Amino acid sequence: MTYEGVLTKMQTEFGNPIQYYLVFENSFLNMNQLLNKEITINFEGFQCLNCGKKKKIFRQGFCYDCFYSSPAVGDWIMKPELSTAHLGVADRDLDYESKVQLQPHIVYLALSSEVKVGVTRKTQVPTRWIDQGAEKALTIVEVPNRYLAGITEVALKNHFTDKTNWRKMLTNDIASIDLVIEKLKLQELLPNEVQDFFYSDKNDLYEMHYPVLEYPKKINSLSLDKTPNFKGVLIGIKGQYLIFYDGTVFNIRSSEGYVVSLSL
Repeated sequence: MTYEGVLTKMQTEFGNPIQYYLVFENSFLNMNQLLNKEITINFEGFQCLNCGKKKKIFRQGFCYDCFYSSPAVGDWIMKPELSTAHLGVADRDLDYESKVQLQPHIVYLALSSEVKVGVTRKTQVPTRWIDQGAEKALTIVEVPNRYLAGITEVALKNHFTDKTNWRKMLTNDIASIDLVIEKLKLQELLPNEVQDFFYSDKNDLYEMHYPVLEYPKKINSLSLDKTPNFKGVLIGIKGQYLIFYDGTVFNIRSSEGYVVSLSL
């Protein structure tokens, strides 16, 4: 059986284990059901997630022109401290930016390799943590806009990484650290503007369990640009990665906008 469509990040459902769905325009696959089965992935072309044109993907599923014009990929996405909608100041499109920036955001600690600090909209809990392959995560502060979350993250970057070591995450080389204890140490590090938003008593620790039959000892990343045809046995799914028996890992998120056919 063959499925074909444009790759977008897998949709997830919190559970034990987490359920993963690869969604195409006219079909979808529950990827958990493909564990221990051979899958063939063939690269068929590109389709920009923004304009829909069959143009080479530049970054984040967008073609070059859309990446530098769409408000959905402004600098404030990766650097929340650059958000300006709370001041009524536009980056690319104030209406769009207001909808995204002026809503509850959280700053969190997650354990996916080392302890990581990050920012996400409240509506993206626990999806954001699942997408990063975090084993555990909890909220530090909940604030009313993206800017306040951004300056909080900046303040904590001196003490925690803000990036996931994806190789350690995928080989399950995870530090043994108590996030609740780490959280209690950091209140004094928070900016004055967010002190009142600290989650002092709410240790709502999430634990994520991923559908992985066996973790590889060494991994090699699959690039469809270099390897347009790949066949392998799926042994796990973690973060937005498919893990294969031979140690190959395929990052669905970084391949958004690629058109593929997937044969079972």
